[in-house]
This record gives sequence, structure tokens and C-alpha cells, in this order.
Amino acid sequence: MFEAVQRAVEICDPDAHSEALADFLQRYEDRDEPVTALGDSRGREFFETAGGLQDGVALPDPALTMAAAVATYLAYRRDGLDDDDADVLRLAARAEFGADIPPDVADWLTVAGVEP
Repeated sequence: MFEAVQRAVEICDPDAHSEALADFLQRYEDRDEPVTALGDSRGREFFETAGGLQDGVALPDPALTMAAAVATYLAYRRDGLDDDDADVLRLAARAEFGADIPPDVADWLTVAGVEP
């Protein structure tokens, strides 16, 4: 589980400037069980830990929102751990939000060089 979160944080905060993402990563530091151990709850686990995603409203920090989305995506697509960062971001955003990407997340993706 830690591996998916670590990769998500690396992708969403490559320069390690975000305190929110550092806190998110720290919550999983000792979680060495496989993400498959989460069973059906793995789709919500990372958003709940990050502060929740309710009724399609993203977290206040778009980088944290995307880190949770990437961790969730990687929980289902473990073969994507080594994929290109931009591809993982794009695919995670589509998997999480479909065509309804929150505007602040879409802006963050654009700044990150990813076409949402």
C-alpha cells in the first residue's frame, strides 16, 4: 500500500514542497500490506485518509486530490507504477472524475503539463 501512495506523492509533488502531501505519505509509512488487502474499500481508502471526497467535490488542495486519485488508480492498476508521470495523472483523473474533473484539479493538471 505504501508503494502506491509513495508513487502518487512522487508524481504529484516531485519537488517535495507540499506539507499536505508529506502528511498524506506519512500516514502510510508503516502500511506494508498489499493494496488488495483493502478489498472493495480501496476505491475510497485514499480519499478518506486525505480528508474525504463527498458528492463529487474535490479536496481543498488539488495536488492532494490528485495524489489520492493516483493512489486509487495504482491500487487497481499496479502495473502502472512505472508508467510515465503524465500518463498516470491523466488516467487517474479520468478514472476518478470521468468528464467531470473539478475546475481546480483541471487547472492543476494543466499547470503540471497534463491535458485533462
